[in-house]
Amino acid sequence: MPFNIPILLTWLRVALIPLVVGVFYLPDTWLSPFEKGVASTAIFIVAALTDWFDGFLARRWNETSAFGAFLDPVADKLMVAGALLVLVYLDRANAMVAFVIIGREIAISALREWMAQIGASKSVAVSSIGKIKTIAQMVAIPMLLYYGTLFDVIDTRIWGQWLLGIAAVLTVWSMFYYLRKAWPLIKATAGHLP
Repeated sequence: MPFNIPILLTWLRVALIPLVVGVFYLPDTWLSPFEKGVASTAIFIVAALTDWFDGFLARRWNETSAFGAFLDPVADKLMVAGALLVLVYLDRANAMVAFVIIGREIAISALREWMAQIGASKSVAVSSIGKIKTIAQMVAIPMLLYYGTLFDVIDTRIWGQWLLGIAAVLTVWSMFYYLRKAWPLIKATAGHLP
């Protein structure tokens, strides 16, 4: 397993996931509900920034690796799934929306793994729809973790709900996009399955 700064940042992101969730389990005598939202939002934003920064450094320093390419999306999916589960628990996100987003992540990860095994991973490369979906959910989640009015102007509860809804729609759309791209290979190999 290679060890470098980009991989260290990815591991840091994995380590921050329990903190995003765990903050809400602290006693109210330690942190008020508002402070828990602020702390969880800050931790999530730091984790999200490490996602961008580790990829930037890996490309800049030419430190990309197969392990880093595997670990990075796993860390992303764990971060999103953990945050969505706590938001459902706090009744800040709809359980069905969270299920759609998490279910799609699992399905597309499995599809990508299978496509890589048959040497066709470029068929399911990240699309612009997937990138927009990721941006929508990465803005929605910290808004819903914060769950208040930001700068006395932005009601993060409303904006977060809208953006998470948009992310869910784009999640389904991008899933069908990836499945359509992979369908010829799925169809071609279906007759060769044991």
